Amino acid sequence: MRRPLLATFAALAAITALAGPATDAAAQRRAAAVQDWTRVAARTPEGGFRIGSPDARIKLVEYLSTTCGHCAAFSRESAARLIPVHVRSGRVSVEYRNYYLNGLDVAAALLSRCASPAGYFAMTHELLATQATWTARIQSVPAARRPQLQAMAPLQLTGELITILGLDAVGQRHGIGPAARRQCLTQANLDRLEQLHDQGARAGVQGTPTFFINGAIQNVNTWAEIEPRLQ
Repeated sequence: MRRPLLATFAALAAITALAGPATDAAAQRRAAAVQDWTRVAARTPEGGFRIGSPDARIKLVEYLSTTCGHCAAFSRESAARLIPVHVRSGRVSVEYRNYYLNGLDVAAALLSRCASPAGYFAMTHELLATQATWTARIQSVPAARRPQLQAMAPLQLTGELITILGLDAVGQRHGIGPAARRQCLTQANLDRLEQLHDQGARAGVQGTPTFFINGAIQNVNTWAEIEPRLQ
């Protein structure tokens, strides 16, 4: 009986030896995930979407429009550093709050808000990067069709615009399939988007992009001007 017992103990020792590094590796992966705050996104009570640590020392809020050229420029110019560097470290969090400017913007904003928090950021960045392409599709609407669109109720018009602009395909890439889209495009969510717009106006937002840092509205709106304020 001694040899089988020795063999069992030897096997247990070998398993323990193998398990140690694996456990350490798993712990390191978990620690890395926590340290990389770009993996953490959430809806906020104010109605926006935040990426980064909720306890970040610097909280940047951007009121943005998906049809705003200056918003697209800020997204492009900040892409290499804002989220990959400042947010990743946990020192800065970024919250987007939609501030619609027109009907096209309502359609894009409402649909993007149907995504998961992480999907919302990915879709918003795609919408800003491809802004010129999808907004131009409204020109393809025949003149005879336009009075019909103008006569529609806002929610119905939003649904039509999503199809006309090809936003349904964009949403599909970010996890918003037809069933999810039907379930999400509601009057309640449209009202919430309007409330977010009114909330911004009361806070002093008059155009996009408008930035707040730790609750204070900023008088600048370019990446070259905003980044020094995040240091």
